[in-house]
Order: sequence, then C-alpha cells, then structure tokens
Amino acid sequence: MQRPALEVADIFREHGPAWRQAQRGHLSLVQLKVMSAITQCRTAALGGHVLRCGGCGTDQISYNSCRNRHCPKCQSAAAQRWLDARQADLLPVEYYHVVFTLPAPVADIAYTNKAAVYGLLFDMAAEVLQTIAADPKHLGARIGATLVLHTWGSAMTHHPHVHGIVPGGGLSADGKTWLACRPGFFLPVRVLSRLFRRRFLEELQRLHDAGRLQFFSEHAPLANAEAFKSWLALLRQTEWVVYAKRPFAGPQAVLTYLSRYTHRVAISNRRLVAMDERGVSFRWKDYRASKGSKTSKSGKGRTRHTTMTLSPEEFMRRFLLHVLPGGFHRIRHYGLLANGSRKADLARAREALHVAMPQDTAASSAEPVHREAEASAPVFVCRHCGKPMLVVHALMRGQAIRAPPSPSP
Repeated sequence: MQRPALEVADIFREHGPAWRQAQRGHLSLVQLKVMSAITQCRTAALGGHVLRCGGCGTDQISYNSCRNRHCPKCQSAAAQRWLDARQADLLPVEYYHVVFTLPAPVADIAYTNKAAVYGLLFDMAAEVLQTIAADPKHLGARIGATLVLHTWGSAMTHHPHVHGIVPGGGLSADGKTWLACRPGFFLPVRVLSRLFRRRFLEELQRLHDAGRLQFFSEHAPLANAEAFKSWLALLRQTEWVVYAKRPFAGPQAVLTYLSRYTHRVAISNRRLVAMDERGVSFRWKDYRASKGSKTSKSGKGRTRHTTMTLSPEEFMRRFLLHVLPGGFHRIRHYGLLANGSRKADLARAREALHVAMPQDTAASSAEPVHREAEASAPVFVCRHCGKPMLVVHALMRGQAIRAPPSPSP
C-alpha cells in the first residue's frame, strides 16, 4: 500500500514539540505517550529489521510499529486479528446496528470523567437493549450485543456514542428456542431512548452522590448537589438520540462493517489533505448540509463532503480529545456474546437454529494442519517478485541506518 503524502505523525513531528511545551501541565501522561508513539511509529527510534528477498535479492528496511491503539497506522493489522477471532461468533440471522448517543451537556462533563461516563454509556446501552428485548411485549428473548465506543464526530469534535451490533433475535427463557424479531425491525427506538435516558441519569446521579465525578471551569457549580439535580431535571425534558439502522445484508456484511469501525481512530491519514501556512486541511462530512448534497447511506438526512482547515494546534487538541484512559476497553460484549459464557451460549443458539458449529471450531482435528500451514506461510513478501523475504539483520531501538548490509558471498 502506498504511503499517504501526509500523516498525523508528520503534524506531531512538525508542530508537536512547541505545542507540548505551551501546554505543559495541561496534557495527561496518556496523551503525551500517544503523541510520542505516533511520532516514533515505523521509524528507527523503535528499531526494526533488514529483509532480503530470496528471489531477486532486493533488500528492504522495515521499522517496527508502535502498536498504540490511537495510531492511524497500526489499526489495520489489529482489526484483522480481532475479526479473525470473531468469525466463529456469527449466527445465520439478521444483524442490526443500533446507536446510543450522549447529549451535548453530558458529553461536556464526560471529557473530564472519561472512565466513569464512558463506562456508564456502555453499561446502560447494553442494559436497555437486554431489558427491552426480554420484555414479552417486544421480543421476550435473551439477546447478545457487541458495543463499540466512538468519541468523535467527522470534524474530530467530542461526540461520545456507542455502535451496537446485535443479532436479530435471542434465546427463550429456557434456552431451547430461538425467538427471531420481525423481519426488518428489531426494537422500538422510542422505547429504547426513553429507558436509556431514565437509567443513564439515575446512574449518573449515583456517581455524583458517590463523589466519582469531577467538575472544572464553567461546570464547577455542578459539584453542588442541588445544582446537579437541577441540571439533571433539564436533561430529562430533552429527547435522547437512539436510532437503529436497517439490518445488514447477511453476516459477512457485519464483518465488513466491523472491520471499518472496531479499530477506527479519530481521523485516518487518508483524510488529510495538506499542511501549509494556512494550517492542516482534512476531508470531513457535513451532516447538517442542506439540499444539493449527497444522501447518507443510512438515509438519515443529507451529508456534504467538504474540506476543513484548522490551525496545527487546534488539530492536535482535537485529536487528543479522544485518547482513552489507560486500560479502558472500547469494544465490549454483552448477553449471549459476553466473554464469560460466549462459547456455551452460542452453542445453544446454534442448536436452537438447527445449524452446525463453524468449521473452524468443529473440525478440531484439522487445527494442527491449519496451524502448520499458517506457520509455513511467509510473513514478508517481496513487492517486486512476490517471493518470500527473510530477516537478515535486526536493528536495535534508535540505531541509525548507515548503509545496506553487504550481499552474502
């Protein structure tokens, strides 16, 4: 794949040192580590190795990746590994895409309380889905869900929301029958929205009572119990955005979607246009654009693809808004897909659907053969002749490249 002309790393290298000094004391340790990792990714600073093609003798230098989950260059391999592990979890049913979004006032306090509020967003979205689905008036089944956290909009503003990928049905109370939802309809979004709003605000009040929320600047008065209750009362009078998109076109389409969403970062290198005296320009989607623009895939309004230019300092500030706390999981599984009981629950679901286990897990006798084949496959392939490339020299971290190694006699 051809390297993009401009990368986020280039912006951090050019403008990061001065901005980091100007923001001294205002950037968290995690944010500083992200800046350092992205700047050093696939450079001599992290070391690497020299490869030599067994066919044409071409030498190639390959530097190590930082593997930071916020790095735009390190996500494709991580996403592929994650998707390979999820292949066996797919069921031959319709899958639905549900999105839970926090209103702007809650998003404002979420930035200074990321672990608490983002975690609450996950738990309440999962609870609401499972509660409404278990109600006999709607589905009466125990469902599963995979939730993915995104904290950005197209312009990298702070916009926390979770994308839920949900099978269109679930197991009955006795675990023996698969109860499918109506074709093309999962659960009523108005009911989901109202329950999500009520439960989220109840748990947010509990976090405040327990002293687990911090407030700064213009939000400092919310530390007062009465002021916080008045603030919550206003939120109860507004509509919260929960919507369900049309079902995916089969289980494989779910994997295609997940490959784009699970390991996405605030902005990809492909969206960067230029860095010049005007600032940093990048492509974004204006969802509020009026007539004369393209209709979005979801059919929800219109979008217009345009270019935005920000100062380098503002670009870096927006990018670092979306750095997650250390150890925080941005992909979580619930219900039938919960990690602790996934294998047993999916086996019951397949039995209820009268489908066989996936070939990868059913044919356990073939696993050694598959692993042997994977082990024999070349890790590096020559871009010129397609032959395997071998590691002939390791480069230590920070080791400078002085000249290519001399060819073997």
